[in-house]
Amino acid sequence: MKYLILRRVVQILILVLFAFSAFDFILKGDLSSSKLFSTIPLSDPFAVLQIYLASFSVDFMALLGACVVLVLYGAFLGRAFCAWVCPVNLITDFAAFVRAKFGFKSNKSLVLSKNLRYYLLILVLILSFTLSLPVFEGISYIGIVHRGIIFGGASWLFIAFVIFCIDAFLSPRATCSHLCPLGAFYALMTRFALLKIKHRVNKCTKCYHCVSVCPEKQVLWMVGRESASVNSGECIRCGRCIDVCNDDALSFNIFDLRKKDEK
Repeated sequence: MKYLILRRVVQILILVLFAFSAFDFILKGDLSSSKLFSTIPLSDPFAVLQIYLASFSVDFMALLGACVVLVLYGAFLGRAFCAWVCPVNLITDFAAFVRAKFGFKSNKSLVLSKNLRYYLLILVLILSFTLSLPVFEGISYIGIVHRGIIFGGASWLFIAFVIFCIDAFLSPRATCSHLCPLGAFYALMTRFALLKIKHRVNKCTKCYHCVSVCPEKQVLWMVGRESASVNSGECIRCGRCIDVCNDDALSFNIFDLRKKDEK
C-alpha cells in the first residue's frame, strides 16, 4: 500500500499547491501552463504541439516549458504523469475500486482496443492542423476536472460523474487506458525513460497478483517467464504491482537493467 498512499499524497499536494494563492510562489497556473517557484515554466507538451499545428507558431516560454516537462518525463519518470499528477486518476481509481467491490463482470463489459487512444491522438493532431484549433485543449476532461477542483465551480462534477460511469459500468480502465490521447502521447514520448519496474523471475511464485491489479496488463508480459525491465512506455509507474507482490519480485529501478542474469 505504500505506493498507493504516496501517490495520493502527491496528487493531493499538487492540487493544494495549485488551488491556494498562498502557494503561488511555489506553483501557479494549471496543468496546461504553470510556473514553478515563479521562474521555471512548465507546459503540457501535447497542448503546445496542438497549438503549433494550429497556428505554426508558439510562445517561447511555452515551448521551453514543454521541453522541461518532456525531459522530466521522457528521460526520467516515464508516463508517471498519469498515475501521480493527473486528477482524473483519482476518479478512475475509485471507479475501479467500486467495480471490484461490487463484482461487475468484465466479460459483460464493452471491449475496447488499447490502440484506440493512439488513433484518437492522431485524430486530434490532424484536426488541430486542419481546423487551426488546439482541439483536445478545448474539450479536455483532464483540464475541466483540474480547473474545476482548483478554481471552483460545479460543471466538472458532471464530467467526473461521466468518467466514473464509463470506467465503473461500461469498460474497466476505459478512460485512461483506451481513450486518452494525452496518455497515448506520453506513452510514445517516454519509451526510454530511466525509471522502470524490474522483474526478478527467481523470486516470482507466479501468483499473478501484479497482473490482476495492473491497469496496463500488457506491460507485465515477463512475469513468471524471465527477469526483465518493463520497457513499455504504457507503464504508468503507479507501483500497484510492487505493492501487491509478496515475493519481492518487482521493484523500481533507475536504470534499464536488461541483463538476463536471473533465471
